[in-house]
Amino acid sequence: MPSLLSSLRSLSVLFTSAQVALLSSSTTVDAGSPPYCPNPQLSCHNTSAVANTCCFNAPGGQLMQTQFWDSDPATGPADHWTVHGLWPDHCDGTFDQYCDPSREYTNITAILQSYGATSLLSYMDTYWKDQGGDDETFWEHEWGKHGTCISTLETDCYTNYQPQEEVVDFFNTTVNLFMGLDSYSFLAAAGIVPSTTKTYTAAAINAALKTPRGVTASIQCSSNALDEIYYFFNVAGSVQTGQFVAETPVGETSDCPATGIQYIPKNLSTEPTSSTSSTSKTTTTSKTTTTTTTSPSSTATGTPISGKGYLEVSTGGAADGCIISAGTWYTTGTCATFTATPSGSGFTLTSSKGACAIVSNALSCASSISSPTVFTQSGNLIASSSGTTFYATAIASGSTQETVYTSKEATSLTISWSAT
Repeated sequence: MPSLLSSLRSLSVLFTSAQVALLSSSTTVDAGSPPYCPNPQLSCHNTSAVANTCCFNAPGGQLMQTQFWDSDPATGPADHWTVHGLWPDHCDGTFDQYCDPSREYTNITAILQSYGATSLLSYMDTYWKDQGGDDETFWEHEWGKHGTCISTLETDCYTNYQPQEEVVDFFNTTVNLFMGLDSYSFLAAAGIVPSTTKTYTAAAINAALKTPRGVTASIQCSSNALDEIYYFFNVAGSVQTGQFVAETPVGETSDCPATGIQYIPKNLSTEPTSSTSSTSKTTTTSKTTTTTTTSPSSTATGTPISGKGYLEVSTGGAADGCIISAGTWYTTGTCATFTATPSGSGFTLTSSKGACAIVSNALSCASSISSPTVFTQSGNLIASSSGTTFYATAIASGSTQETVYTSKEATSLTISWSAT
């Protein structure tokens, strides 16, 4: 049974500040400290040059989290996009590349393992895939071409710098951004799903991607088939610890046609598999959320969840505590064990307190509940009849528990199943 551990890094993603645990094995290397950035300025919003580029991303102040939809040959789960990278474009859309040949490392897996980042590496093995099958070379390329051009990841920005620790920060930041940008669900919520017969308009796709974030993304096509999405951010502070603020694309245009866009199915299993695994469970401390996401309709995928497991909470794509036995959200203490029992096309949940149900739009687990709610799943996300997005009136912090709602509140979150 995992403890809710304090983390090693503070990371703001999608209007959220979070502490994200990087090291998940018992063999770790002590890392230095990323730059301390009080009152950080938002990149690409300055009117004069900023001298401290350890706390201000420049000249690459427009950060793009890029994603692939590879259908032939297919990569990643059939119901999920995959990571392409994190690119530091200039504020006008131009960019630098391969900025530091001395740091074009060719041992990304070994670096992550040396820092004990096994959970991060396991996730990358599933969701950061090379279409040609050479993930390691792909990761090396993304770091060497783009990561070395992020000013706040320069080695002299760290206090007590340890060799190659900036590599872990680059991949961790990229993955956490990606986890908060579920393109498949964004599109599916608007009825845009992979098909061998249907086509879609660029306007419909762009509207679906704008709905959960409030700003547009940039879509890319190959032979009229949708195959990439670029999400744009400016950053207040460093990439390691700053706040990523969603922005409208600047200088990047779509190459998709206005109509007749294909979204080709991968024809693969919806259940992700990974060449490595980790049983370590980590959570994060409190954060401030200033945006919410739109919840897609609930669609059951794969075999209904069954057996025992934990209900892990994420906000802004970053792990942040667990659901405990009463059905509340908690970030300090011990994760509760739940039992999932198949029921129809979904499953019910039971904790040591009793059956779980949505009562008056709130999640509750108690012995008095006689009619448990039948939940469904989308990937590994738990879904109610309202979708995969749940809400709370505030961020759970310290010993304070928060009620989890299906109706919209100030803070949005997702709940994932982690089998034990």
